[in-house]
Amino acid sequence: MPTNLPPEYFKLEKQLRDVQTTSEKLEIMDEMMSVIPKHKGTDKLRADLRKRISKLKTAPQSKKGAARKESAFNISKEGAGQVVVAGPPNVGKSSLVDALTNASPEISPSPHSTWNPLPGMMQVNDIQIQLIDTPPLNPDYIDKGLFDLLRRADMVLLVVDIQSDPFQQLEESADIFRNNRIAPERLKHLYENEPKMRFLPFHVIANKTDSTEFDENIEIFDELLEDNWPYLAVSAQTGRNLDRIGDIVFQRLEIIRVYSKTPGKPADMTAPFILKKGQTVEVFAANVHKELATKMKTARIWGQGVYDGQMVQRDHTLSDGDIVEVNI
Repeated sequence: MPTNLPPEYFKLEKQLRDVQTTSEKLEIMDEMMSVIPKHKGTDKLRADLRKRISKLKTAPQSKKGAARKESAFNISKEGAGQVVVAGPPNVGKSSLVDALTNASPEISPSPHSTWNPLPGMMQVNDIQIQLIDTPPLNPDYIDKGLFDLLRRADMVLLVVDIQSDPFQQLEESADIFRNNRIAPERLKHLYENEPKMRFLPFHVIANKTDSTEFDENIEIFDELLEDNWPYLAVSAQTGRNLDRIGDIVFQRLEIIRVYSKTPGKPADMTAPFILKKGQTVEVFAANVHKELATKMKTARIWGQGVYDGQMVQRDHTLSDGDIVEVNI
């Protein structure tokens, strides 16, 4: 069966012969994949090209005698939570992380401009949450370190491009996660008989809603989205709805801020302690100091559901924004 390749393919093939570096070769081969028509006549060509891409990406790791290095994906948690920003190529992950944090990822219209994960800190009210920009999800090859990182994370922001078949992007990404034993927390009941699954809060970020021209795309996405995926339509380019991401992440992490107060002094409102929802005064005291939890008798609370300075016991459940004064 004829392949009917477009002229662009042959131009890229010629360019490929002239370049030397791995990154240049991979960039051109990715472009070649994108211009090859999808039909039975090109199945073998596409399969061969995928093998070449995979071999090129894995070659540096297989060199004998290479010094063993710590994985770039071994990123220590900082702030109130660690959130991985993941998604297919060219959906705008790096632009989002750049807009939301102090990180400066490389931003490029070409696919695979992100080779290693890059952390940054997102300010949410008076706390910071760690966002990590990651290499794109590619069914042909993904560094296994990415899934090690994901399994340690607290949440996933799954980015899709509202302008370019977001349903297929979402489906393919979900398949990649599932094949690597990672799934949304809300679908835990579907995996009762599958061991070693890691369940995380997922939130879909429908990026590139850059103008009202794409509002209809959002409506269609909302109407046809299955499995109750929670999502937010944003634009990293214009800033549309970016201010809502921090609040969503805060809520999905199920954390609360608790402030400490020393008897006879004003509360310290500059550095809250971060606890999980449902945790108690005793847990708060242990976070301040291990001995404090042992020695405490009662505590006074300012906040939700109590009157100012109300005396409570160590098993009192705390709420976001509570101020606690421990009595010993």
